Amino acid sequence: MIREFAEKTDIPVLTTMNAVDLAQDDLHIGFIGTHGNRIANMILNECDLVISVGARLGLRQIGSNMDFFAPKAELIRCDIDQYELARCIKDGEEKHLVDAKRFMGALLEEDVPRYTDWRSRCLEAARLLEGEDVSIGNLVIREISSLLPVDPVVAVDVGQHMCWSAQSLHLRGSEGRVFVNGGFGGMGCALPIAIGASIATGGGKVFAIIGDGGMQMNIQELETVKREGLPIKMIVLDNRELGKISETQHGSYDDRFAQTTADSGYTTPDFARVAEAYGIKAAALGSYEELPEHKQWLDDDQACLISISLPGLTPLVPKISWGSGSIEPQLDEGLVARVEELLG
Repeated sequence: MIREFAEKTDIPVLTTMNAVDLAQDDLHIGFIGTHGNRIANMILNECDLVISVGARLGLRQIGSNMDFFAPKAELIRCDIDQYELARCIKDGEEKHLVDAKRFMGALLEEDVPRYTDWRSRCLEAARLLEGEDVSIGNLVIREISSLLPVDPVVAVDVGQHMCWSAQSLHLRGSEGRVFVNGGFGGMGCALPIAIGASIATGGGKVFAIIGDGGMQMNIQELETVKREGLPIKMIVLDNRELGKISETQHGSYDDRFAQTTADSGYTTPDFARVAEAYGIKAAALGSYEELPEHKQWLDDDQACLISISLPGLTPLVPKISWGSGSIEPQLDEGLVARVEELLG
């Protein structure tokens, strides 16, 4: 119904991290929040109305100062949880305690004008920013995206790669699904989720994007994958550190690393050899650029594990400054001005 409403009205669709699969293919613009796509957060800064459907709008989405959230916009909220609606995000917001399907059905019956010009300006602004905020983590996810089939099922673990996936995982089609654990933040979730999703779809193919830390949390489930003959494609992004935590220790604690890097008490195994010990075909790649050489592995009906080496302290950008609400790193003022002019 989100797609139907968006196609009817041309209203741009932005998502939270937990809902990145609601805007697929040509609807995909980005997700909002602390590590959200810069364009998505800039659109929020300039829009005049936000219709929030089922999003709790927690701290990761709105920050510590609610005045920074969509400062020029009125807010309409739909949620099935009265306790979430009890929180006030903006003065004068309109609240609807109703199931999302009923809410969207009611919106579809309304005579809403088309916002084609506004959406075109948002997409043009997105194109201007396309080459910004790109780390090697984003490049890996883009490469993975290019090799996925139409309407894939993807499970994503917790860590930097979850943010990279939310930023850069572009699904072709309209029926694909991305499972993330953005609420509880449980490392190690991707492989069990992938197993459940594969079993639930009668042994269907599932792609699991996993960090080295998450892979070690439930590595014994490789036996389940092999024993049940599940065609799960495990792609391990191995920077040999607990990247999300070490990044904080690097940026906020003067490189006082603790149990997050090799020198501070954290190490990783050779994941490919571990998988092979369980009887699963595996490969260790020195670069994501080697991934297309294994496309046949991603297409067939057998389980596989592909470990991709990433450099340590791989940055996670952009990031909204907790205190000021500004988006870091700062970009060229001329580029920012052109984007703001398009969106203003």
